Amino acid sequence: MAYQLDAFEGVVDEGVLTTAMAMTDRWRPLFDRLWAYYRNPLAPMRVMSAAGGTGQMVGSGRWYGQAQEAGLPVRFGPRPVEGLLEPRAVREVVIENDIGWRVQAMVDFVFGKPVLIRSTAEDQAKRKVIESVLDRLWENSGGIALLQDFATLGHVYGHVDLVLRMDDKQLVQAGESLRGSEAGEVVDAILRAVAAMRVEVVEPTRGAPVLDERDYRTMKAYVIRASVDRSSGDKASGFAGWLGDIARAVVGTRSAHAQRESGELLEIITSDAWHVYDDGELVWQSTHALTDGKLPVAHVQNISQPFSYTGVSEVEPLIPLQDELNARLSDRAHRVTMQSFKMYLAKGVEGFEKVAVGPGQVWYTDNMNASVEAFGGDANSPSEHEHIREIREAMDKISGVPPLSGGVVQGRIGNLTSANALRITLMGLLAKTQRKRVAYGRAMEQMCELALTALSNAGVLVTEGNERGVALHWPDPLPEDQDAMIRAAETKLRLGVPSERVLGELGYGSGDMGIA
Repeated sequence: MAYQLDAFEGVVDEGVLTTAMAMTDRWRPLFDRLWAYYRNPLAPMRVMSAAGGTGQMVGSGRWYGQAQEAGLPVRFGPRPVEGLLEPRAVREVVIENDIGWRVQAMVDFVFGKPVLIRSTAEDQAKRKVIESVLDRLWENSGGIALLQDFATLGHVYGHVDLVLRMDDKQLVQAGESLRGSEAGEVVDAILRAVAAMRVEVVEPTRGAPVLDERDYRTMKAYVIRASVDRSSGDKASGFAGWLGDIARAVVGTRSAHAQRESGELLEIITSDAWHVYDDGELVWQSTHALTDGKLPVAHVQNISQPFSYTGVSEVEPLIPLQDELNARLSDRAHRVTMQSFKMYLAKGVEGFEKVAVGPGQVWYTDNMNASVEAFGGDANSPSEHEHIREIREAMDKISGVPPLSGGVVQGRIGNLTSANALRITLMGLLAKTQRKRVAYGRAMEQMCELALTALSNAGVLVTEGNERGVALHWPDPLPEDQDAMIRAAETKLRLGVPSERVLGELGYGSGDMGIA
């Protein structure tokens, strides 16, 4: 498929573009499997005909199958296929998705509470305006829900990207209209202009980087791929819907060869140009000179992986243990099912087969050699329980997420009212949370700096380079002790911290509490 790449000469050519897209195609099977193990979605079973004409259905009788069944041993029957699942002919399965709740717990520790953005500008008045603008930007982009999606995708896939979308023309027009505005109207006009900007999360299944051949850390361009379903009549349904004017222009300029029910939208982003192609046809273009030659993309590695663009996923190292856990739980369920009911072997008792076995029943015979023996029942299996426990402990160590983070107290952790005992027990998870806040927070800071640069170049909110820095104030991920917070607040007041900020940290301030 040919693309009009004249604007990207020297940065992106047909070969480079094909290489970048091929890279995402190679990653896609692994990414799909990682997401399947995290989400463990249900899929309907394929209905089978009656077995042997007896009217009995083959399989466990459940209407659904689960994605993690693909990792069970072959002794459990056919493996899942795409779309529908074949019923298993022999055994029932038990799936306990330990991966899902561990990933969710890590996301809750990183972005479970609002994050406060503070400007580092020296001028107090300008600092308040900058903080209001950035807060509006993130709130318009989705708020805390956007950040949780951001962290979830990064934890599952190992890396994720943020893209700053903006309407350059609308920003420049807003900057021109602000020149004659009075001081009291400026702030409101600036906040309205922020509507032309938006932070978007791009999952690795759609985003493809064009890296520098000499430095894998340098991104020369960024490509976003999206499939479009035109059968509903909206030919631009997969396009960035928030740019309504552009979407209407795309529909209006559709050529005859693109009138298919499905297609692919391709966005190519460099430091000074942004093109959108629909099935190879250029349908929209822009030159974003407002970012001072910086690519409006921030890349995040969930856990850093040396000399690699991709990061380390939280799901991938847990998959072998998850398969082993599911296999052992299914084996135990099969054993319990086979041994749940006691059976009896009667010798020399006439008519035993005609008498129901139950409380108060009396059997009698004149045969002195008669006997009734019971067998079956759920026998204790200590080695089985120990093996399952060791698997769970291995998952705790690899993920760094103990059951206590989900509210499950399995043993003594000292005085439960002591914050120190809780922190020691969750030390691994807290350390990992702090490391991730540095990585994800750096991407948020880059987006804030890019947004302030664009607003300044458009004349909406003029700032100097040293006024565009921000600092993120992260809340404590652990439950808050009100008495300890009050004592800390009293200490801060004695040290000279402004009372407005102290009251805000306690939840009694009138100011904004962060991205919510």
